[in-house]
Amino acid sequence: MKVLLIGYGSIGRRHDEVLSSFAKINETHIVTKQTLADRVTFSALENVGNIQSYDYFLIASETKKHYEQLCWLNEQVSGKKIFCEKPLFEKHYDLPPMNNQIYIGYVLRFHPILQKMKSLLDGQEVLTANIACGSYLPSWRTNIDYRDSYSAKKAEGGGVLLDLSHELDYAAWLVGSLQEVKSYQAKVSDLEIDSDDLVSLVGKTDQKAIINLVMDYFSPSAHRLIRINTNTFTLEADLIKNELIQTHVNGEKDVFAFQRLQRNDMFQAMHHEILFNEQKNFVCTLGQGLSIMQTINTIQEQNNE
Repeated sequence: MKVLLIGYGSIGRRHDEVLSSFAKINETHIVTKQTLADRVTFSALENVGNIQSYDYFLIASETKKHYEQLCWLNEQVSGKKIFCEKPLFEKHYDLPPMNNQIYIGYVLRFHPILQKMKSLLDGQEVLTANIACGSYLPSWRTNIDYRDSYSAKKAEGGGVLLDLSHELDYAAWLVGSLQEVKSYQAKVSDLEIDSDDLVSLVGKTDQKAIINLVMDYFSPSAHRLIRINTNTFTLEADLIKNELIQTHVNGEKDVFAFQRLQRNDMFQAMHHEILFNEQKNFVCTLGQGLSIMQTINTIQEQNNE
């Protein structure tokens, strides 16, 4: 199996590391302006020869480049598998018909806690979901000044709404797609960035669940918390502490234990499902990714972004 990896920043290198562990992948070529010893590289996507010879394409470039690169690939190849990092785009676009299988990199769907929650919620009527995700942007990447990162730059597709759209995806995956939303998106902290560092929203899903979601870039105390209420139980998840508690209406509690994930476990599971599993149980499809983009677009329009 032959792979073309587009983009070789931190996330591109991570995908490269993961794919190198699959015995069925014989070679991975890379589109990057970097000079990489002992690797086949191309300075631009248009310079890749014999594009049809690749079996799997990964778009891991800056978000603002995704749309152009995906459309270009779709014109050049057909019947292939194309993976695109999240978020799909930096804003809403009307896509032409796709000639390939497109998958989006919402890797948290492969977190054991979220998969357990998905199973427990099957057949349940969800009443409310409260989600909070916060971290401190300057501590994200130790090898780069946060002010120089794309996350800090609105024009490059940075900002908490796009960076932390994982939360929008797994919320929709667990309790339904947002049909109504009221949102606040802004830069409120003293971080030296021009992108948004806070998103707060309340919404109603197509399954009638009410969602309250807050995401930020400025919390020194990192957290990723989920609380979901049904008519029969409450689920409380802490994705950083790796904890899940189910509290039943009679007061009884079930505490689920999970082994601490290794760095690449979720990425390996995601790529394995795309490449080798005929039944796609968890991976985000193009349609689902576009639905998240519609939610992002609604939030951007409400806040004149």
